Parts: sequence; structure tokens; C-alpha cells
Amino acid sequence: MPQSPRTSEISTLSTRAIRTAALPKQRRPLSESGRKRPGLLLALLPAFVVLAIFYFYPMFSVLLMSFTDPEPGLQNFEWFFSQPVNLQVLWRTLIISFWVTIICVILAFPFAFFLTIVKPSTRGLLMLVVLIPFWTSMVVRTFAWVILLQDSGPIGQFMKLFGVDELGIMRTPTAVLIGMAQVLMPFVVLPIYTTMSKIDMRLLTAARSLGARPSKAFVTVYLPLSLPGIASGTLLCFVMALGFYITPAMLGSSREAFLSTLIQGQVQGQSNWGYGSAIGLVLLVVTLIILGVTSAIGRKTGGSVHDMVGGSKA
Repeated sequence: MPQSPRTSEISTLSTRAIRTAALPKQRRPLSESGRKRPGLLLALLPAFVVLAIFYFYPMFSVLLMSFTDPEPGLQNFEWFFSQPVNLQVLWRTLIISFWVTIICVILAFPFAFFLTIVKPSTRGLLMLVVLIPFWTSMVVRTFAWVILLQDSGPIGQFMKLFGVDELGIMRTPTAVLIGMAQVLMPFVVLPIYTTMSKIDMRLLTAARSLGARPSKAFVTVYLPLSLPGIASGTLLCFVMALGFYITPAMLGSSREAFLSTLIQGQVQGQSNWGYGSAIGLVLLVVTLIILGVTSAIGRKTGGSVHDMVGGSKA
């Protein structure tokens, strides 16, 4: 039955409306939306003020003092790089941070994978275990490790049952690694789990149906899809480990000092703000170099720092 012109016109308009609704909305440029919504910029003003006072001003002060205290010049950096002890501490900071990151990734990966395959009730309890450390002060957690790892602690008393008189872990790199790994584990588990939870497990089933062994399907399908979370946790853990102070100071000795320990000694112990600022700037530059290398690797592999740190591409 032929349609009337009026019916045909309504059908055409309806089709156009459906197609228009299905199209993705175009985002307005920030400048245009800002001009039309001045209240948005006004709402962001307190955040800018807080950042300026508590972030940019301290950073600028450290940068300024590193070049001007006690007098203008590069003498603070010349002192840092001319002292073998300082270079040893820098190298130790990088090495211990590296091994802490490796330990955290090795432990966090299977734990995060286990979170994705258990029942929701069990997953909730395990996530609570991951999140509880965030509610406890780092000083309290480090003190707990001091009690556990000392020779007279529970672990030392237990080892005496097997003829081990002295545990000998306290004030060693092992104690520092244990304490730092426990503190940083949640920061690795969460991004890895977030990425894994978005992976369709039917892909593994499809790979096995095509003849791949379970281990090969996991390595060739699941592991590459979880790499963004692994990269995110690795980068976050390593950068945070570089600035640790409390845990190395309480569990280690002077032989396990970090750059943060040197900063504390120069600023509080000797009131030498120029040296302390120079050490802090060196630590900042090292961190930025690591981020730059990560960004370069991400670009070469078809990603970016955002992809590696923020998750996989859609």
C-alpha cells in the first residue's frame, strides 16, 4: 500500500533523528565551554590556589635554594657529584627501589589474577585485605615490622625452635625490602586488577578451542592484555620507592640510607638547605628521566604514558 506524502515525510524525519542520536556527541573546546560557563573556572580557582601555595611555591623554593644557597652558582651540585658517598646512596636508592618493584609485581600479578576468578564475596574480603593498609599509618606498619623482624620478635622466637639463634634480618637490605614491599603492594595490585577485570575471559576459551595449550593461551592472549596494568603498577611503585624515608630509616642502617635520608641529614641535622635542595632536585630529575624513558618506550610500542599508566586502549 503506497504511503502518503505526509507519512513518508514523518518516516524520513524519524530516521534522521535516530541517526543523529546515534552519532557520538562532539565535545566542545575547553575555551568555548569556559567562555560560556565562567562558573566552571571560578570553581577551579580554589584548586589552583591550593596547588600554587602547597606545590608550586615549595618546588620553586627548592629549585631556587639549590642554586642560590649559600651563594649563587652550581657549588651544591658540584659537591653532590664530587662525593663518592652521595653517588653510592643514589645508586643504592635506584637498586633497592628496582628490587622492591620486581618483588611487588611478582607477588601482585597472581594475587590480582586470583581476584578476577573468585566469587564476589571472596573478592570483597580479599580487596579489604588490600585496602586495610591504606587506613594504617606507615610509621605504625614499619614499627610492626621492627617487632616482627628483630631477634627477640615472634619470627626470631619461632626460628629458635629450629636451632637458629639469631635471625639477623634487622638493619639489613632484606628488612628494607620486606618493609617497602609490604607498603607498596596495594599500589601494584590495584592497577593490575583494574586492567585484568576488563579482560574478556572468553578470549582464553577461544584460544584453547583453536588448539592452544592453557599456558600458551595465557602467555599469548591474557598477559599482553594485562600489560597496561603491569606497567602502571610498576611505574607507580618504582617512583614512590625512590622517595621512601621512614621504612629505610627504621628497618635499615646507615648502609641502607636513601637519598631522602641524605636530605633529612642536610636540612635537619646540619641546616644546610642548599645541599638538601640540590639532593631533592637530583631525585626529581631522576624521576622525570624515568617518566621520559617510559614515555619513549610507550611511543615505540604504539602506546603512551597515558596508555601505560591509565589502562589499555579501547
